[in-house]
Amino acid sequence: MSVVARQGFKYSIIGYIGFLLGTISAIFIFPNDFEFYGKLRYILPTAEMLVPFVVLGISYSNVKFFHTVEKDGKKQNMLSLSLLTVLINFVIFTAVFFVLPYFYPKFRHSEAWKTKEMILPLILILSFCAIFNKYTSNYKRIVVSNIFDNLLPKIANLGAFCLFFYFALSQKIAFAFFFAIFSLMLLGYVYYTNKLEKIQLDFSTDYFKENNLWKEFFNYSFFGFLGTFGNYLAINSFMIGEFMGMEEVGIYSVLYALISLISIPQLGLFNISAPIINKTLADGDMEELDRFHKKTSLSLYFLGAVLFSCIMVGFPFLTQFMPKNGTMLREYEPVVWIWGSAVLVDLATGFNGNIISLSKYYRFNILVMLLLAGLTIGLNYYFIKNTDLKLIGIALSTAISLTTYNVIKIIFNYIVFKVSPLTIEMIFVSIICTLAITVAIVLPTFNNNLINLIYKPAVVLVLIYIGNYFTKIFPLEDYLNMRFIKSVFKFK
Repeated sequence: MSVVARQGFKYSIIGYIGFLLGTISAIFIFPNDFEFYGKLRYILPTAEMLVPFVVLGISYSNVKFFHTVEKDGKKQNMLSLSLLTVLINFVIFTAVFFVLPYFYPKFRHSEAWKTKEMILPLILILSFCAIFNKYTSNYKRIVVSNIFDNLLPKIANLGAFCLFFYFALSQKIAFAFFFAIFSLMLLGYVYYTNKLEKIQLDFSTDYFKENNLWKEFFNYSFFGFLGTFGNYLAINSFMIGEFMGMEEVGIYSVLYALISLISIPQLGLFNISAPIINKTLADGDMEELDRFHKKTSLSLYFLGAVLFSCIMVGFPFLTQFMPKNGTMLREYEPVVWIWGSAVLVDLATGFNGNIISLSKYYRFNILVMLLLAGLTIGLNYYFIKNTDLKLIGIALSTAISLTTYNVIKIIFNYIVFKVSPLTIEMIFVSIICTLAITVAIVLPTFNNNLINLIYKPAVVLVLIYIGNYFTKIFPLEDYLNMRFIKSVFKFK
């Protein structure tokens, strides 16, 4: 098995382990105390949201210009200057952060200001990690970085929560553990990078001054920086924490963990599809790209719709097995319906954004990312200030902005590349799943919640299977056989 194949397989395994750890914790552990979990989930997304203002896209340039500097023996020079620039940027960012209250006094009452002792150091650590993450990816080693980025944050959340709730330790100790895990992440990155190639700090600027290479580096970094503003999940966590409270952040995070189950089929899509998209774009074979786009999008939508249908009929009974606060989640069931539907639309568009980002029109992707961020912030503010919908309003905001974002990309790809992810079969999938959900809901409900949790989704699966058997929308027979199952464990 090749290095890429081994790394890809291990990357997927780590990804699924992290996903399961996060989901199981969110369902069965974190609902014990939404307020404290909300604090944890406010600090990390807020830091992640502010990291781009420190990194300024430099991490992406460490990939773009790696082969150029490698030929000239200046890899360590690029890494050293990148780290130094991030440190300088952080000093400037921190200065602005502390000066801001003098121009905007209300900032002193914000949650960001109250938790600055945690957020600011975390921003610096995550900024350094972002540089090392992209730099080490040039060596085609992605597994260790996936452990750092995927598993460690979940361990930090879970460990800090358990120390506080189950061991009754103080919040300070829990936060100290939380911060220590991220410090360990940075140390791990330094050690791993040094293991790949000994780190030799070189802060000379002569090489980048030659032929104005620094200008190219800066320009590419700037576009990379602009492309980081589409993290609507971090925006949501920040705004919920600032305007609603930490308990709502905790509830929001648990609901997100449930809804993200729908996105399981999408995991690893870009890594698999990127070479094919690249080849068809290079060959100008738009007919093949359109065929592949439609096939992939239909598969994602079908699998996502099946998972969504099971979640819809099983969610009311699943909350009965959650800790004491499960009833609070039941009150926000409309969030699952609304937000889940938006995720389904996202799945139906397939690798829409990847087509744009891999083409010469990649700057357009940046524009729609900025639109997504702006629309999310604007709609969130409107629903928070002008309605009493609370998290339902946030869900509506996310659904509207995410759907608008995807529709714009569909139109752009159709006009420019003559490709579209949409097919008539998606309508049939929607009809079959809607009928399956309706039948499962109207069927009798037993007094035993475990029976309901098993049999209602089972009914949905059977009805969807029957509907698919007659319509032949998705080739289930290609996957429900021993030959396919055996092939999963082959790596050649």
